[in-house]
Amino acid sequence: MTSETQLSDWRGKALHFEQQINHTVIGQRQAVRDLLLAVFARGHVLLEGQVGVGKTTLLRAMAQGLGGHYQRVEGTIDLMPSDLIYYTYLNSEGRPCVDPGPLLKQGEQLSIFFFNEINRARPQVHSLLLRVMAERSVNAFNRDYAMPHVQVFADRNRVEREETFELPAAARDRFMMEIGIEAPSEDAVLDELMFNPRFHDVDSLIATIDNGLIAYYQLNRLAAEIQQHVQTSPTLHRYALDLWKAGSRPTQYGIRLSDVEMAQLIQAGASPRGMSYFIRAAKVRAWLEDRSMLLPEDMQAVFQVTMAHRIFLNPMYGYRREELMPAFIEGILNGIAAP
Repeated sequence: MTSETQLSDWRGKALHFEQQINHTVIGQRQAVRDLLLAVFARGHVLLEGQVGVGKTTLLRAMAQGLGGHYQRVEGTIDLMPSDLIYYTYLNSEGRPCVDPGPLLKQGEQLSIFFFNEINRARPQVHSLLLRVMAERSVNAFNRDYAMPHVQVFADRNRVEREETFELPAAARDRFMMEIGIEAPSEDAVLDELMFNPRFHDVDSLIATIDNGLIAYYQLNRLAAEIQQHVQTSPTLHRYALDLWKAGSRPTQYGIRLSDVEMAQLIQAGASPRGMSYFIRAAKVRAWLEDRSMLLPEDMQAVFQVTMAHRIFLNPMYGYRREELMPAFIEGILNGIAAP
């Protein structure tokens, strides 16, 4: 069992890790905090953002601090599931050879698997990724290969729609969080990114992070201990249940949005798995705040990032999702009284 002292030591390392990443990828403090929550809650993450805002740099920085291996795959329309498992080539003697692909290349030391522009890949590839995310293993060459420490991070292209495949509900539900990565808006941050040579060499920038500061192979055990360490109460259980029900039955809880027929808004609410992820992330936040008791503020802080992508709107409102979903989440948090 992990002692109170060990949990405190790990918390210190986690906060130092967060500080180092914020020094490396500036202007993304909320995204960095959410990623840190996902790492210690052992959940997969879907990243949303335009090109060139630092998503890949951020994930490389996370991999550097965790000390495990990092693999990146580019989603393309011609990518097949087998391309993730192996690739074939002719060696110098002209003989065909088969080598492990990105999922198998690093074995059990694979820590972060980044799928760039996942919605450019075909549904068959999504299906393979679902197994990796759910079971942290893959079947190849008539045997199972375990990847016990892997976390999947995927980026969805939200600008270009041609030759893309929208992720099905089952795939989106496997992601603990959907994190938006926006371009910084502060002039001082933009000035640094443009004119400070430190940010022009990504390899050197990432090398400034302590390698293996957070040992990736210890995270599964630590995450379980955090969940046991942070306590809840029956009152908080009822509050979480009300938040969940309001997400699928807003009219019963008096949730209103202007110009919306609330009875027709929701096609499907969050799954039980989604609510489990929600509580796991909230407990990690409480731990990072040096508390052993979960508070409503912890749940409120992670509600949108863990819930918004799990709530599906009816098609008549789907085209207004970016407008309606933040307002709907805010309406739930304001409409359900916190204990």
